[in-house]
Amino acid sequence: MPMLLLPILLLLSLVPSLPSERPPSCHEVRAAFQLQEIGRGRLVPEVPIQVSDLQICEPKTSTCCTRRMEESYQAAVRGKLTHNIQTLNFELKFMIVAHTSAFQETFTYLIDTATNNTLSLFDTKYRSMSQDAHESVKELFTDLSLNIMGADMPLEDAFSRFWDSLFPLVYNHLINPGIMSLSGEYLDCLRLTRQDMNPFGNYSSEMLTHLSESLWASRMMKQALSMAEQVINSTEHAGLTRECTHALVKMQFCPHCQGLTLIRPCVGYCLNVMRGCLASLASLDRPWREFIHLVEQLADQMSGSHDLEQSLLGIRDVVDKSIRYAESQGPYLSRMVEKVCGELQESPLKQLSEEKTMKEEVMEQPPISKLHSLGHLRRDFIKHVKPSRTFYTTLAERLCDGDLAVRDGSTCWNGEDVVESYTNLVVSSDFKDQVNNPEVKVRGSNVVINQIINKLRLFIQMGSEKRIKAERWRITEGSGGYDRSEGEGASGECDDEDGCQGSGDNLDPDTKRRRVDETSLVNRTMKDPVLLNPSASRTPPKHRNSSNATSRSHGSLVLIVAALFFMSPFISQVCSATF
Repeated sequence: MPMLLLPILLLLSLVPSLPSERPPSCHEVRAAFQLQEIGRGRLVPEVPIQVSDLQICEPKTSTCCTRRMEESYQAAVRGKLTHNIQTLNFELKFMIVAHTSAFQETFTYLIDTATNNTLSLFDTKYRSMSQDAHESVKELFTDLSLNIMGADMPLEDAFSRFWDSLFPLVYNHLINPGIMSLSGEYLDCLRLTRQDMNPFGNYSSEMLTHLSESLWASRMMKQALSMAEQVINSTEHAGLTRECTHALVKMQFCPHCQGLTLIRPCVGYCLNVMRGCLASLASLDRPWREFIHLVEQLADQMSGSHDLEQSLLGIRDVVDKSIRYAESQGPYLSRMVEKVCGELQESPLKQLSEEKTMKEEVMEQPPISKLHSLGHLRRDFIKHVKPSRTFYTTLAERLCDGDLAVRDGSTCWNGEDVVESYTNLVVSSDFKDQVNNPEVKVRGSNVVINQIINKLRLFIQMGSEKRIKAERWRITEGSGGYDRSEGEGASGECDDEDGCQGSGDNLDPDTKRRRVDETSLVNRTMKDPVLLNPSASRTPPKHRNSSNATSRSHGSLVLIVAALFFMSPFISQVCSATF
């Protein structure tokens, strides 16, 4: 039996021994390359090879990577980081866009509600001029809407046009309801004299100040939402530097070249790479924090005395009071208008004023639903926007959280090898600290980000100024008839010869104001040929010469009548002293 086993053992000794390990293969690298959709599998070699043209993943021995694979890796990391930033931006961007739409919808609703609220005043209380007033009311609120949208639409001009168009209606339907239809020339004359006579009093001055500030805060909020969206969009398309792209490939895919497809980067290493790549975005941190603080201030300004809802709905009451004031000044206004624009003839069919016989109706302000409440909307917006203050300084942390990197304590990739922990310095997200970043060389700031930072700073500077000076929103006498100082005419000058002082010192304030208005009107009449002769501006050139004599005689007559009117108190005093 031993003799039989000896040949068998001899044969077995001649058979070569089997290898203890499999030969090196790039199969797992190819699988990962295809699974992550980096490129075609045929770009990955079957087994490790010796190459010398790699620029990022420089091999120590043989490698499973090629130059074409490196190029595919670069495209992959650029797309992946952009996608990850967009994912982080999505929630913030969605919130901004949703509130932009909600604010616009609410502004439109408030404008429409206030428009209908004011129109109802004419429909219920001033019916005789309701139809004619509708266009002026709608034009006023259209101007207010454009103001909120950011158009160059000064409120002074909008309200001046409204009062100019309203005065002829009030004069025709309320002060002189029995007159026939007014000619175009006479209507122009009424509009021009309105600016000097101040027929509607000063009721709208305080309303205009509050409305101006309310509209300013609302307009700035709308622009702030648009600015926030611009900032977010700019961060998604800022682009990555060559140094950043190489660092990302080295962190995420160079281990694959050694067959280490499952190893993940150390968290400190990941933070350095991401902070270097996102250095320009991190420079948005300070201006973004200041921007969010400004937005919170704007939201606060939209409440209280600057509540846009109350300011818009309050226009109805101001218009009503202004019209009633003009009615109470009817005789005085008629005398002044007739001196400048001429006398009017009564219509054969004398109409009674409906408004004077109507019972005054009190209309409550229309309720604003919670869905369209500006207060509810701004509170919800602030609740959602506050957490975004640290958005740009924590981008790197959020990108390295989760599956991308591993915390120290587990084996990880440090850019060169598999280690227990990352030992290099971990820099902060501050742009100036990137000079010490061991993983990414930051050469300079990003042009796109610099442009959006400059826009942010300009917006913050514009919005952070102290409250708008009252003078900016005052309507001067010449533009709207508000806030006129006692004793000042349209020119801002007054002396004894104008009748502003001297014997008028003992007059009551109301009479003094009328004297000043009359003086202002005559001064304007002397300087304005249209007021001397309303038809002059419409006279064709070939007929101008023939009408000059008529214009001069008409103007002279007006001046003589006005002068006699002003001098009557003095003539009476002289006559009393003489006799």
